[in-house]
Amino acid sequence: MKSNFDEDEIWELIGHIKISQSRYKTLKSLEKEFLMPSEITQKTKLRDYQISTALNDLKDNKLVICRNEKAKKGRIYQITDLGTMILEIIENNKG
Repeated sequence: MKSNFDEDEIWELIGHIKISQSRYKTLKSLEKEFLMPSEITQKTKLRDYQISTALNDLKDNKLVICRNEKAKKGRIYQITDLGTMILEIIENNKG
């Protein structure tokens, strides 16, 4: 596991994502494309407030970034390298 985070931090992030379907589905929806929150809502069938909360949390944990932070509408979110790594670990360990 190569990153700027130590192994304990990586496992903390994995647990943080696995414990929340909102965070997991939001991160998963950004796996192959950048999306606006409304597109994530359509893709995941989660409610707007769930997506908003999940995106803020994922952003705080450096798993996603907002590409146009100053925009009031039409914000674009993209998964980070760390987010991709965490998602891959989770996906590879599904039984």
